[in-house]
Amino acid sequence: MAIFQDKSKRKPTGGRYKAKSYKRNARIGRLPSMTVVGDKKTRTIRTIGGNKKIRLLKINKVNLFNKKTKKATTTDLKTILENPANAHFVRRNILTKGAIIDTSKGKAKITNRPSQEGFVNAVLK
Repeated sequence: MAIFQDKSKRKPTGGRYKAKSYKRNARIGRLPSMTVVGDKKTRTIRTIGGNKKIRLLKINKVNLFNKKTKKATTTDLKTILENPANAHFVRRNILTKGAIIDTSKGKAKITNRPSQEGFVNAVLK
């Protein structure tokens, strides 16, 4: 069964909406890519209009921004320390926005969505 991203067929009261449109291929969703720590691996996905989206499956580098020096550098990603999205993601080393990671320069917080964008941006804590 496909993941379908459309409005519910039920009203908040429990009544049914009358169907105004059928299912469209454009409204199909996909499973999350669950980006993990490892040697870089990506997958390209075709989206609406023939555009492409890069799905990040594994990565071991981070674009790290230092607030004090106002400089960005590329550093190694060691492991994940905390993840407010899901506590089990820490154990499985899954990267999401807002996760606290351990880098070669110290602790940092991920500021982008790595699985959607193909790279990891983080700010040094």
